[in-house]
Amino acid sequence: MATDIRTSELRSPIDVAEYLFRRLHEVGVRGVHGVPGDFNLVALDYIPKAGLNWVGNCNELNAGYAADGYARVKGISAVVTTFGVGELSLLNAIAGAYSEYVPIVHIVGTPSTLSQHDGLLLHHTLGNGNFEVFADMSHNISCAKAKLTDPHDAAMLIDNAIRECWVQSRPVYITLPTDMVQKKIEGERLKTPIELSFPLNDTEKEDYVVDVVLKYLHAAKNPIILVDACAIRHRALEEVHEFIEKSSLPVFVAPMGKGAVNESLPNYGGVYAGNGSNAGVAERVESSDLVLSIGAIKSDFNTAGFTYRVSQLSTIDFHSGYMRVRYSEYPGVHMHGVLRKVTARMGKLNIEAGPAPDNEIAKKDQGMSQGEVITHDWLWPRVGQWLEPNDIVLTETGTANFGIWETKFPKGVTAISQVLWGSIGYSVGACQGAALAAKETGDRRTILFVGDGSFELTAQELSTMIRNDLKPIIFVICNEGYTIERYIHGMDASYNDIQQWKYKDLVSVFGADPKKSKTYQVKTKQEAEDLFKDENFSSAPYLQFVELYMPKEDAPKALKLTAEASAKTNAKQ
Repeated sequence: MATDIRTSELRSPIDVAEYLFRRLHEVGVRGVHGVPGDFNLVALDYIPKAGLNWVGNCNELNAGYAADGYARVKGISAVVTTFGVGELSLLNAIAGAYSEYVPIVHIVGTPSTLSQHDGLLLHHTLGNGNFEVFADMSHNISCAKAKLTDPHDAAMLIDNAIRECWVQSRPVYITLPTDMVQKKIEGERLKTPIELSFPLNDTEKEDYVVDVVLKYLHAAKNPIILVDACAIRHRALEEVHEFIEKSSLPVFVAPMGKGAVNESLPNYGGVYAGNGSNAGVAERVESSDLVLSIGAIKSDFNTAGFTYRVSQLSTIDFHSGYMRVRYSEYPGVHMHGVLRKVTARMGKLNIEAGPAPDNEIAKKDQGMSQGEVITHDWLWPRVGQWLEPNDIVLTETGTANFGIWETKFPKGVTAISQVLWGSIGYSVGACQGAALAAKETGDRRTILFVGDGSFELTAQELSTMIRNDLKPIIFVICNEGYTIERYIHGMDASYNDIQQWKYKDLVSVFGADPKKSKTYQVKTKQEAEDLFKDENFSSAPYLQFVELYMPKEDAPKALKLTAEASAKTNAKQ
């Protein structure tokens, strides 16, 4: 049971809930996602007191997706649910964030410590007096857990959870019982910011690894750099960019690494994903005698069905918790320090000239010679010409996720997709979170490409976007169902079909002001061209929703290859 600290013993008394939300404000959170419930209501009163805004989502799953998208733009996020029914609805999103290294602080309002101690038969429980069962479910998808049951250690547990969330870049789980919300704790701690820096490597180990890396780098005649998602997630982009620019080595990205590299650099070569690579890229990468792989996640969808053909004998892996040089692994030596020292000490490299920019994407025929029907081969290179620097681009698991590989980004574009976890419907909620983060950081354009089937899972978050006066540009690809599943199995099966909605009419249904929103229906290349050239549309002055019609059986090449490989893998099992 919660005990009190005598207020006279505190130099600067503050309520537990206010302390928690002020710490979230300190690390950059401004919007808090979630759904109200009776076990978290009093805690929610403290959100505005801490300078935060309550977002309010349509359901907890969508709130989790939104918190994920928000964190990928702002660096960290927070979501509040109620005990049992609320937190369990969130878990799919939290599992996705855990798998893809996205830092979310999950706060659960729970019954009072007294109710838990006495094992009362409360609503939102399993009726067996076990109040730990839901926390246990979150255990393996959280990197830290803080049970706030005692004012004496509450501040320490809050600070530790937020620090671990930031440093490990994964979700944390905090329980806030109703009788702890207003307990007084020491507020003097707020004068000392939470220490968020990464722990330094042991100097002797780090220097040894740097020497080994430099030995192979100087011996190589044809090295390349391959950047992937963990370079983004573990905040190593500053070191990566400095290394790329100083070395002038040819640089490529994996699909999950899209947006990690300035694609306008002269030494940028394109997307490497085995058989799904951009034109000419696989040959260039696989002929290299040294691959400097930074933050790799070699999942099936990220490698076009495990079609990488790069030997570990010619690879150096840079990771957040270890280094691997060929087959020698160095645990506890993280990439940040190694990259900084390699960049500082590498000197002149004796290498072949890097590739010219991958203009195959930009040079594809953008005319109408192939007919008026919009195809993936035509769309995604054209999108690259329409994008602007610093855009935020979200793509749903499916055709959009694979099509974006063929889109060349301007400088500063943030790419958001859920390639590893792959929960369909994710991108709609994530779009709400990303658009909110964009609004908080300077109104960057937020652009979503989502299939009609995926959109139907989480369409309610369009309502949240309207309620929060967000201005995304949403393209719903209308192609009659689950295309990626059709290519894995059941091209004409009814289970891959969906009910066709009047998608754009949902903007009105959800209550959007006609003066603050606009909808479009695009069925031909010419109509798409006209839309991309529309200056008002491109300026993103308000929420815009586009029905984009494409053939049912059309799909990007990379999707077809990956689906074929996935089908073969499933058949073997």
